[in-house]
Amino acid sequence: MIELESVAKVYRKGRQEVRALDGLDLTVAERGMVAIVGPSGSGKSTLLHLIGAMDRPTAGEVVVAGRRLNTLPQAELTRFRRQTVGFVFQSFNLIPNLTALENVMLPMEFNGVGAAKRKEVATRLLARMGLAARLTHRPQELSGGEQQRVAIARALANDPPLILADEPTGNLDSKTGEMIYELLQEIARERTVVVVTHAETLARMSNRVLYLKDGRLAPEVGSAFRNTGI
Repeated sequence: MIELESVAKVYRKGRQEVRALDGLDLTVAERGMVAIVGPSGSGKSTLLHLIGAMDRPTAGEVVVAGRRLNTLPQAELTRFRRQTVGFVFQSFNLIPNLTALENVMLPMEFNGVGAAKRKEVATRLLARMGLAARLTHRPQELSGGEQQRVAIARALANDPPLILADEPTGNLDSKTGEMIYELLQEIARERTVVVVTHAETLARMSNRVLYLKDGRLAPEVGSAFRNTGI
């Protein structure tokens, strides 16, 4: 699903050069959940942005679902994001004036899906998330856990083979966070899920844990949590 070869990402702040990723090599198979852990500033979110085609590498190759992202024009990258990747964020990023149902329907509208089909799929996904009774509720009427389940349903709306989640439980209590990870585990049986997290207990629920530090993957993945101190 994901192949990264010698990937680097360099940001410049005035005369200062910040290497967010430094010659990173990574292969992720189809299906299963991969957790990426590491200290703040280690390049975790930058890595997700490159995999999700929200940014381009400074050097190296990024191949996702057979598409070489480095060379795709912007219009193709937009189409790739809509069809191949579902995003889940720490702050949910739901549109406040839309209902749960409308939030989940929105990505399908951008993808050219008809109104009846959008409603059918969104209703089914929200029911799968245990939110069949919350279809007409707006985000402010939902708990944090409910909002994140709406966000997960929205990420699944266009049936993408890849889900990227950036600290999806960061704004949730531990019990609710565990429930979200159980949902992601279930989703990972049918597609690839990559999660950035600081939560040791939840990361260990993944099929694979990677430790990122100073823009590089640690050679000993098993030492991930000992190295981060979390």
